Amino acid sequence: MIIRDEQMAAFNKAALLAFEDTMVTHLAQFSPPLFKAVKEEQLRVAIRFGIERAGEYGITFQGPVRLYLELMLLFGSHFDTDPQYPWTAEILTDETPQMLRAQCLYKKTLDYRKVVGGPRDEYTLAALGRISALARQPPPVPPPDLAPAMLGEMKRVYPQKSMYVGDDGLQQLIKSGMTTAQKYGFTTPRALVLPAVLMFAFGHGCCDDPLYPWIARTLGDELITDPEGRAQRLEAKAAIWLDRVLEYFDDGATA
Repeated sequence: MIIRDEQMAAFNKAALLAFEDTMVTHLAQFSPPLFKAVKEEQLRVAIRFGIERAGEYGITFQGPVRLYLELMLLFGSHFDTDPQYPWTAEILTDETPQMLRAQCLYKKTLDYRKVVGGPRDEYTLAALGRISALARQPPPVPPPDLAPAMLGEMKRVYPQKSMYVGDDGLQQLIKSGMTTAQKYGFTTPRALVLPAVLMFAFGHGCCDDPLYPWIARTLGDELITDPEGRAQRLEAKAAIWLDRVLEYFDDGATA
């Protein structure tokens, strides 16, 4: 029997779809509140993004790809370039076989979650509550003092993560956030720090993350012509999202 190229492509496509189906089920169980927010269709978009992105690092085996997708849910879809998690890029770009890199990523993630997340993610949940409050009412300081003020706020709302990441990573994040704010015409102190707050919570690529499509939709909504109105809408949606996550865990659910 001769298997033609088009037949092989069809087989590969079927296998990829089967893996995608498996990942939808797995990731829905891995992070129920996120799955509830994005729904299956959007989660599939994120899965395809992750599979392609993992492939760029030579991550192609099912186990390592599954781990890559899990890290997207934990740290954001662009975790591999996030200054908050520089260790992920170091491991991914190492020249060792992908299984060894996956093992290193897994061990490092366990260490991170133990130190930063705390027992049963208690540190993370407490921090999300404080981040939600910060998103609603950023520090009232003039623009020249925003960056150092935000650094102090990040250390206050999530001391465990801030210590793990370090000042350099946080300052890069703040700079990226304020650059994004200026790109969309934000001018008030409250609006200028909002993207940095979101990046701290959802990852530095959250403005273009398939796991958080509401951010990109709000930033790109052509019906909103006032930059400050756009920032207020984004702030409101972020507050709703964070409140729903906290409510999920307050009800006694487990991730």
